[in-house]
Amino acid sequence: MTAHPVDVVSTAPNDAAADPYDAAVGLSATARALYDRGWMPGTSGNISIRSGADAVLITASGLGKGRLTSADTVLVRADTGAPVRPGSLRPSAETCIHLAVYRAFPAVGAVVHAHPPYATALASRRSRAGGGPVRFTDLELIKGMGRSYLDSIEIPLFANWREVPRIAAEVGEHFARPATDPAPALLIAHHGATTWGADLAEASDRLECLETLCQLALLIGD
Repeated sequence: MTAHPVDVVSTAPNDAAADPYDAAVGLSATARALYDRGWMPGTSGNISIRSGADAVLITASGLGKGRLTSADTVLVRADTGAPVRPGSLRPSAETCIHLAVYRAFPAVGAVVHAHPPYATALASRRSRAGGGPVRFTDLELIKGMGRSYLDSIEIPLFANWREVPRIAAEVGEHFARPATDPAPALLIAHHGATTWGADLAEASDRLECLETLCQLALLIGD
């Protein structure tokens, strides 16, 4: 796979006074870039940015990511996921998973969910083998996942329940447990990968690193 940098528009997601239009431009541009890489085919995938303390801007549901514009985003309440403005587009069906991440990690400013092929394949293979976290050891790209050391990182793996709120509940329960250094990512079996960071650029970079780690694991024979 040839690597192409994801084109991310700089935004300030944790600044309550940040221009929401700038954030919407960032979401749509990133979605189109991930579509171009084949990681958000068709209408799949979703991206969000925290907007102040009480709201999240997220891509709308059912829209092709290769054609997404800044108008195709929805501002939702951080506590319920309901649109802030009446008559808004319908938010992504996986909004509740994004909100579970934001609740677990107050410093997170952006979340990216996509369907990169190696991450999806490795998660599916691990699920068929009985599940459990996906562990990467000694690979340099572990640093790209927010680690200052190289020994290992574990990415939690969740079942792909038809009821998306059930996935979100399990994500919330998992990250509510004490952990010294939780990974900024998760995998969903037969589904895809989700990463997060302080801003959209960091979350997108981590998705790229996770996909390459999964590719290396499959090549090595993990």
